[in-house]
Amino acid sequence: MEVENLRTSYKSKDRVTKVVDGVSFHVDEGEAICIVGESGSGKSVTSLSVMRLVEFENGQIDGDVRFLGEDLAKKKGSEMRKIRGKEMSMIFQEPLTALNPVFTIGKQITEAIHFHEKVTKSEALTRAEKLLAQVGLSDTKTRLKQYPHELSGGMRQRVMIAIALACEPKLLIADEPTTALDVTIEAQILELLRSLREERKMSLMLITHDIGVAYEMSDRLIIMYAGKIVEEGKTSDIFDTPHHPYTKALLRSVPSMDGERGVPLYSIPGSIPSLHDMPVGCRFASRCDFVTEKCIQTEHRWKRQQLAV
Repeated sequence: MEVENLRTSYKSKDRVTKVVDGVSFHVDEGEAICIVGESGSGKSVTSLSVMRLVEFENGQIDGDVRFLGEDLAKKKGSEMRKIRGKEMSMIFQEPLTALNPVFTIGKQITEAIHFHEKVTKSEALTRAEKLLAQVGLSDTKTRLKQYPHELSGGMRQRVMIAIALACEPKLLIADEPTTALDVTIEAQILELLRSLREERKMSLMLITHDIGVAYEMSDRLIIMYAGKIVEEGKTSDIFDTPHHPYTKALLRSVPSMDGERGVPLYSIPGSIPSLHDMPVGCRFASRCDFVTEKCIQTEHRWKRQQLAV
């Protein structure tokens, strides 16, 4: 997939607010990338824009999104529905709200299968049961008959993964897939995603605010801040030699077991600028320890040349 100059904005009475502003990146076949940034950086809106799932009043998506040689930006809604869930699929942040509370788990998985493939009801149920087993759920026949509220948070997320993989997509987008899960379940879900990606040889685009998770899960990192990409490159390169001050600050914020006792944990001062009043130059300038006059006037994106699109 290739994304070029993606811009997502919405109009109010007297202004246009850009949530995603000129984002460009690519995901190679079989590759795992992570988009990292704090809340409000535009990570989730970027993933929703790629899937053409942005639904706010007066919203607009511009730019090019090419997937398997096709320009998704030119697709009609009916055409995108044939692609979503089949060629590319998505796991959402909150499975309890993403799953339909009035349908059984079996109904929701088989619905995804029936929408894209002509199979019998029994064939779809058999596949649904196998999918639940593949994502690590036991007593699968019982699970098929249960409703979302009858499952734990970790079980619901496994169901979401099963639905997303029902038609064997080539690209899986996971938007903060471990939100609200305890650390043990989080590790299990991440390991499940890693093993399924390797087994199915699919591409993975993971959205996270946790740079530690990004290190474990990705081949390549994309760092976002205030609607823009500020740095991208091979994961190991960015961890070894971060270039942008925001990337350095993110890495410095990660707690360490080797930290000196009594020294407070580092936190990035200030907050992300308002979407309605973005600065002209670098958007991180007001929070940066290394800000110069040039930073205030112009912006710069760090991109490793060997990984240029």
